[in-house]
Amino acid sequence: MGKTLILTEKPSVAKNIADALKIKSRQDGYFEGSDYIITWAFGHLLQLFDAKDYDEKMAKWRIENFPFIPDKFRYKVKSNQKNRDKEDLGAKKQLNIIYSLIKRNDVTNLISACDYDREGQIIGDTILYMIKHGKKVYRLLLNEWTPNEILKSLKNIISNDEMMPLRDAGIGRQWADWTIGINLTSMATLKYQKGKGQALNIGRVLLPTLKIIYDRDKEIENFVPEDYFKLKALFATRSGSEYEGIYYLNNEDKFKDKQVLMDIHSLLSGKEGAVSEKNVEKKIEYPPYLFNLSNLQGFITNKYQGWTSDKVLRISQSLYEKKLITYPRTSSNFLDESLVERAENVLNALKKGLPYESELRFTRTKRVFNNKKVESHSAIIPTYLIPKALTNDEMIVYSAVKNRFLMQFMPIAEYEETTLKTTINNVEGEFLSKGKVQLVEGWKKVEKIESKDTILPLVNINEVVSIEDHKLTSHVTKPPKYHTEKTLLRVMETCGKGKDKEDEDSEEMMAAILSGYSIGTPATRAETIKKLKDVGYIATQNKNLICTDLGRKLVETFPVKDLFDLEFTGRLEKTLSDIEKQKFTKESFLNLIFDFTTEAVNTIKNENDIIINEVSNEKRSIEVLGKCPLCGHGIIEGQKGFGCSNWKNGCKFVIWKNDKYLASMRKKPTKTMVKNLLKNGVVLVKGLTSKKGNKFDANLRYEKNSDNEYFSWKMEFNK
Repeated sequence: MGKTLILTEKPSVAKNIADALKIKSRQDGYFEGSDYIITWAFGHLLQLFDAKDYDEKMAKWRIENFPFIPDKFRYKVKSNQKNRDKEDLGAKKQLNIIYSLIKRNDVTNLISACDYDREGQIIGDTILYMIKHGKKVYRLLLNEWTPNEILKSLKNIISNDEMMPLRDAGIGRQWADWTIGINLTSMATLKYQKGKGQALNIGRVLLPTLKIIYDRDKEIENFVPEDYFKLKALFATRSGSEYEGIYYLNNEDKFKDKQVLMDIHSLLSGKEGAVSEKNVEKKIEYPPYLFNLSNLQGFITNKYQGWTSDKVLRISQSLYEKKLITYPRTSSNFLDESLVERAENVLNALKKGLPYESELRFTRTKRVFNNKKVESHSAIIPTYLIPKALTNDEMIVYSAVKNRFLMQFMPIAEYEETTLKTTINNVEGEFLSKGKVQLVEGWKKVEKIESKDTILPLVNINEVVSIEDHKLTSHVTKPPKYHTEKTLLRVMETCGKGKDKEDEDSEEMMAAILSGYSIGTPATRAETIKKLKDVGYIATQNKNLICTDLGRKLVETFPVKDLFDLEFTGRLEKTLSDIEKQKFTKESFLNLIFDFTTEAVNTIKNENDIIINEVSNEKRSIEVLGKCPLCGHGIIEGQKGFGCSNWKNGCKFVIWKNDKYLASMRKKPTKTMVKNLLKNGVVLVKGLTSKKGNKFDANLRYEKNSDNEYFSWKMEFNK
């Protein structure tokens, strides 16, 4: 009887399968037992040809050589990262090992056990079908790498022919991105950049993501603040208790016309009011849904300083390969109904010894198990294995996934909400007061979520209360907030639908995610955000994502406007999703892409040459602007800010070029300003702009906060 060769995506996964099958014998590049041989790739071992591999004339970028679309796409051993003209020797060696195993006479069947997604499918298929072997290829589809699931799934392998639609979607995505990337990056670089050594990157997912950040920056820039006013009163009951109320008229509590409130304000002194309405309502609060990848990335990047979505994905992948969580690259917030028994086993394993163990009850609920809301992969949950040793970073991600799972099986939180309306004789409108009392903590115990309750005193309808104090306050409307990774991921995930919804659990958000319209996939969004930073189109300031000057110029100059359009990119992603469902063919999709690319290249050719980026290969002498107030090393100018030259050793002093405080007054820090500040501890800044648009001058200091390592601006005026 012959042996079966299993190909995995990574060595760690091969080890998981070997452990489950109790195979201990490890050779160079594979494990071998009596029935199975298990080998591995290192992700993509093969890559698409470069343009110059098809045609020597493409070695140099010339406008007349584009558009360039090969008749047939071909693969080669992946390139060495340091020298793209050479093969990666490690990849070549492993490919030769895999091919020699495939050719072995005692190997009768092949199984692809790469990740169950587009990329995993093409990683396995490009390797397994690269040489002729005439052997049957099967597919192992797994959502977690625990021994139980591996052994169960090996009994339920399917023919790899059934995965053709997933392969077509993967190849369609890969060839489309190569075509758009090679042609339009080359054209943009030739047309809009001076100097050599780097490229102006153009991509199908890169540009609409950049446009989301650009649009928000413009909204903030063009925002015109408006004044509004509110009226607040403090009431006292006969028993001496006090409560606050906000004045409402026709359901509105914000007034642009100050005089309206001044008139009411002048009537209140010495008056009494009466409780005209009292409403006590018992309400329930469900836990947030299980995590998909974007929600997990948003939750962690928002909660912990210094985390990026790329880091969350890396740590999640590590936990997945360590058999501790299920497949992370999912867009679903629900579990497939076939996982009911498995979820119950996981709960029973995890709840032991928890302080709220007695409150955890397994129930089959539609908020957790719902086939109609699962697309390919279920939500991320822990497995039944209990971690023995985790790094701090792994513990943060694992705890988030575990806690979100446990919350689903805790009692529903309950609270009581009281609404009071207080009216004053001969005064139009009413004062509204709201209070809340948590009755059942329920799932909030899992993460010790404390409710910020306002508790109102016990009063009855028609009870007379006295007005102790009343205050008219002025406010200014605030601009929209800068995008963070959390809010950006939400817009990418729903292709802009539901982008203003703070509630990521809303039905509208769920429907948008399941529709297939999106910018990128759960697997690629983190990589896209990282690349935007790496190529200098966006920068981060604390948690905020902001367009750089280069990013802005690109949005405003690059003429292929479809590539910035969320709807256009969303339709392309939806089409790839439809290929998986056999509603559209790979060939039709690629023809669309080829026609679009040809048209886009011609559009760029007909545009005027404008330089939006200049690459200088000269090594500039570094000017020291002054001494670092933290460690005494030199402060130098960087791409994103003026920072300490000792940053590699942990010094965090920096003045960002897109500093939020200065930006709010329409200013950017300059080299001269930083020099004077470092020399004198204070700098006179002229031409600052107030919220109302008035110009003024002020002295600014940049001082370390007493409670953390960051600095804040202090403003002073000359007397």
